[in-house]
Amino acid sequence: MKELTDWLVDPVPSRFPYPAVLQEFHLVGKHFVSDGTLKSLALARERLAQQAPSGTDATGVADAAQRLLLDRFLDTALDKWDGRYDYPTYTSLGVLGLPTADDGPEAAAAARVTRDRLTVQLLADLLRFELAAVEGRTAWLPEMRPDARMVDKRHRLAVRVARPALERLGLGDRLTAADPAGQAAQLWALAEGELLDGHERQVLRLSMLPVYVSHDEHMFIRVLQTFETTFALLALSIRTAIGHLDGARTEEAAAHLAVAESALAESAPLFSLLATMQVESFRVFRDFTEGASAIQSRNYKLVESLCRVPDQDRLDSPAYRSTPEVRERILAGQQTLDEACAAALGDPRSTAADREVLTASMLGFAGALRRWRQTHYRIAVRMLGTRSGTGATEGTPYLSSVRKIPVFRSVAEEPDTDARDTPGNLSADRPTGLPTALPTGHPNEGEAAA
Repeated sequence: MKELTDWLVDPVPSRFPYPAVLQEFHLVGKHFVSDGTLKSLALARERLAQQAPSGTDATGVADAAQRLLLDRFLDTALDKWDGRYDYPTYTSLGVLGLPTADDGPEAAAAARVTRDRLTVQLLADLLRFELAAVEGRTAWLPEMRPDARMVDKRHRLAVRVARPALERLGLGDRLTAADPAGQAAQLWALAEGELLDGHERQVLRLSMLPVYVSHDEHMFIRVLQTFETTFALLALSIRTAIGHLDGARTEEAAAHLAVAESALAESAPLFSLLATMQVESFRVFRDFTEGASAIQSRNYKLVESLCRVPDQDRLDSPAYRSTPEVRERILAGQQTLDEACAAALGDPRSTAADREVLTASMLGFAGALRRWRQTHYRIAVRMLGTRSGTGATEGTPYLSSVRKIPVFRSVAEEPDTDARDTPGNLSADRPTGLPTALPTGHPNEGEAAA
């Protein structure tokens, strides 16, 4: 690739030939990129590592940001070349730069804004691609195009997920078109015009590296990324709630749990959006995702382990051994919401009103997460049947067991009325037999994702 070869002569991060590199990856899919291109990218990474740190003035800070983004992009692009391909690199989470649970309570409000902006950006880009494909304006990812009826359904469902975030961003009245395609076009125009600065626009482009050329993989990746933004927010919200309970600030803790619960509920139509994915398309590109299993989702495991300490058999299972950094936190004695809640409920200084508010908040969030697990199981069965997951993992049988794990021990959770052994039907509008206000979920925990 001439552009990359020329850049290596003078490797300035801000001048990296992203368009040419992306074109190469998009032409064949990450799994089939030539060794020559990958060798050149590996050399680019070496050259980048040899550069001195940027200065501390405004120019230096900007250069450092460009270098960090390039570092993260190369880390994602070279995962298969390095033999470390996994779920976080498949979904380009490093490039997205999500908030973390360690950002601190002062970052919680900003994290929700970040989640809202990213949700709109990711879904708007999903719809941009769907519109371009159905209107014949792109030749990218040409295999197994969905029909116009299915695309229309995707427009409607993605816009539904984006609306609550748009409301909080003060843009809820901007989708005025009467038809789903018109609203989809408006959502992209809105994101491009008002919700994407130069850096965010670049991040959006660089965070899409499908492994193959199946049309539906674009939607699949964007949906997974949207789910991950939600779980990143949940992890920080729960961590912040724990701190408030330690300080006997029950109302503040309940408020953060309410944010977590509503974030799950708002994203409910993403399950139905995933249900529009063509099963055969999923099974084709899934063949090239070996090594990337959603059981490796750090954000989900962090949320689960911040809720309560996992039972020993689960802690020693592939579920947590696939996320060693989260497992290390648990073994180091990470405090959980369950422990903080038990202490607060047992504190003789707490009032009856405090205990009532806290119990209701805990049960509300627990119910949302249990419904998410159940619905995730259903869509996994739809896509995989009873087959094993990626890398000979247990797939849907595994999901069937973990969906029944209690979220908390400190409060008496109500029995699941929908955790039946049969998967049920998941329509392209909403899961049959489940509440209209479903929590979000993703093919996480057990290989439905990859």
